[in-house]
Formats: sequence, structure tokens, C-alpha cells
Amino acid sequence: MRLKLFTAQDSINKKIFRAAFAVALATVVVKAVTAAKDLAVAHSFGRSDNLDAFLFAFMLPAFAINLIVAAVSAALIPVLVETRQKEGDASARQLLSGVMLLTGAALVAVAIALVLLAPLYLPYLAHSFVPEKQELTHRFLYLLAPWLVLSGLATFLTTVLNAIEKFALPALIPIFTPLVVFFCIVLWRSPGSGFALALGTVAGSFVEAALLYYFARKHQIMGAMRWHGFAPRVRLVLSQTGPMMAGCLLMGATPVVDQVMAAKLGPGSVSALSYGNKIPFGLLAIGATALSTAALPYFSRMAASGDWEGCRHTLKRYTLLILSVSVPCTVALMLSSHFLVRTLFQRGAFTSLDTAVVSTVQACYAIQIPFYIGSMLFVRFISSVRRNDVLMYASAINLVLDVVLNLALMRVWNVAGIAVSTSIVYVVSFLIVSIWSIRYLSRERLSRVPVAHVKATH
Repeated sequence: MRLKLFTAQDSINKKIFRAAFAVALATVVVKAVTAAKDLAVAHSFGRSDNLDAFLFAFMLPAFAINLIVAAVSAALIPVLVETRQKEGDASARQLLSGVMLLTGAALVAVAIALVLLAPLYLPYLAHSFVPEKQELTHRFLYLLAPWLVLSGLATFLTTVLNAIEKFALPALIPIFTPLVVFFCIVLWRSPGSGFALALGTVAGSFVEAALLYYFARKHQIMGAMRWHGFAPRVRLVLSQTGPMMAGCLLMGATPVVDQVMAAKLGPGSVSALSYGNKIPFGLLAIGATALSTAALPYFSRMAASGDWEGCRHTLKRYTLLILSVSVPCTVALMLSSHFLVRTLFQRGAFTSLDTAVVSTVQACYAIQIPFYIGSMLFVRFISSVRRNDVLMYASAINLVLDVVLNLALMRVWNVAGIAVSTSIVYVVSFLIVSIWSIRYLSRERLSRVPVAHVKATH
């Protein structure tokens, strides 16, 4: 008997691997430029009130983007893939046109609301800031309102290009924002004021959105922006967006809660969280973002065709790969945390005391890496089978757990306790989504056994 060395599912896994590798390689280039920008920020700001104010203001529109665009994107891709398979490209373009118009309108409405309502909510969210620092945060929020719309549309267009298996170029486009920010910091007469950060962020996002829209039109996935009404496919995306948005609201609230609680620990605490998460977040962007970006379109195809055995095979194969690669990286990062922070950031306004604080935070954040990457793989599978309600419930559990652990651990380890809390939350998240996915696949496999038996008896 001759054994088959490669199955059809192996071919799918290879496609996912190639796509993930392309995204990871592009992300490494982007992160290299981002690292240069971060070094310039550390040199100019250290852990200053100006940087605290900018990061706090940036957090709010970033949260809105994650809430709206991440939810719409996760709901859109499975429906878009199925629409292209069953109804053709013309129907897919109509679907994208309607969903993009609705997404853009939502982003504009949220940007206006954030700006107009800022005097009402900022005193509560940033109540530990002195009045001058609150006012500076308010001004940064006004300046960043256009970024919310531009970056949100750029993220949406990236999802659209990923759906047609265009991965490398969309992953490389985000290089423009850190590049523009870097030059703004270098050329600004008073770089420590923080306004160079705001101007560079908005200008970079405009370039990214324009380029992504051009490439989407070039690949003929996007047509003219016309409203075709609430067609059945549009309503299907909206029905999945609701629970996904609730999940993103709850899960996206975690970094907001962390920063709000860190602000209570004194000046520089918000900045310490930001610096401490630079390298772990970079690794997650290379690993989790690359793998989840590549996996969702293929999971969606397998789910649309009912290939549950293929889904199980891919989940098992990539979970083992994630653990074998990420666990050694995590250990190495934790052991070298102080050296890395000192080498990368300790110059200018960033002192040896800052290094001691940030390196501890970084080591605590590193614990989450294997579990975060693994959970994102299972999250993409759950989205592909349109069970975003499960993600909503899991996110609710994670948010409650994060708040409770923050309150307990920040009393013991100060700002590092918040990083430990985040890592524990992702351990629990991985357990929830992986156990649910395994049980779901087992039910689907068992539900097909009687059908196969009946066919075999005839």
C-alpha cells in the first residue's frame, strides 16, 4: 500500500503558513520602523506627562476602532467568502460597498461624539490627572479625531484585501504612520510637546487609507461606493456584528481599564505600561496577527463547505506549532528583559529608574504570548462558524477577571501587577475558546456519523 504524504488539508495548511509568513515578514519590517519611532519617543519624552496625555487620548479612538472595525471585519469575511463562492464577484462588491459605507458612517459618528462629549467623560476617566494634564489630553483628543476615521477605514480595507488572499502588501502599508511620526519628532522644533506625535499619526493614517483604497480598486474587489439598501447579505453581516461588537467592547475595554487603573498609581505609570508592552506586543503582532490574518479566510472557506475535519486538523497542527515556537521565545524575553529595556530605551529622558520599572512590566507581559497567539487562532475559527456570541460571553468573563485581578495585584506589585493580570486573563481566554472549539467540532463530527452510515447501507 502506498501512503499519501500530503493530503488536501496539508495543502490548506501550507497556504496558511505561506500567508502567515508573508504577513510576519512584512510586520517585522513595520515593527523595525516602529522601533525607531519608539526610540525617538523615549529620547524626547521618557515617562513624561506629555506622553501620558497623548497615550491616554490615543487610547480612546483606538478603542473605538477595535470596537467597530474589528467587529465588522470578523463578521464580514465569512459572509464575503461565501458570497464570492456562491454568487460571484459582482454580489461581493455590492456587499462590500454597503458594509463600507455603514462602517465609515459609524466611524464619523463616533469621532464626533468623542470630541463633543469629551468635557463630560474625561474628568472621570482621567480624574487622577492634574487640570493642566487633563486639558492637554483633551487637546490631543481633538487632534486625533480624524485618525479614528482614517485608520478605521484603512483597517477595513486591509480585511477586504486579506479576504481575496492579498496579505503581504496590506501588512506592509502600516509602515507609513511610524515613519511619518518619526520624522515629525526629529524635525519638530519642540518635539517634547507631543503635537509632533498627533500630527504624524494623522498624516500617516491618511497615506495608508489612500493606498489601501487604491489597491482594493486595482484588484477589483471594491467597486463604486454606492448604497444598495439592506440586502440579505448586508443584514447577515450586521446580525453577526452585534455580538462581535459586544465581545470587542468587553475585550477592548481591558486595555482601557488597565490604563485608567494605572493612572491612579502616579505619574509615568501609563507610560510604563506602554513601554513595557512594546516588545511583547511586537512579537504578538508578528505571530498572532500574522497567523490569525492568514487563517480566517481559509477557516471561512472550510466552514462554508462543511470541512470540519480540515478545521480540526488545522487547529491541532497550528496549536502545536505555536507552543513549540512561542514558549522558548517567551522564556528568552523574560530572562533578557532588563538588558533589552536598558539597551533600547535608556538614554535622554529615559533613566535607569525607568528601566527597572519597565523591564519588570515587560517580563510580566511576556507571559501572555503563547496563550494570546493560541487564543487568536481559535477566535478566528469561532468567527468563521459565525458563533460570535461565544466570543461575547468569553470577553465578559475576561473583563470581570481583569478588573478583579488588577485590584488585587496592583496593590502587591504596583504597575507590574496590571501586566500580570493581563497575562492571566489571556491564559483563561485560551482555555475558554479552545475547549469550546474542540467540543463544537466533536458535535459536528458526531452529527454526520448517521448520515454517513445511511449512505453506506444503500
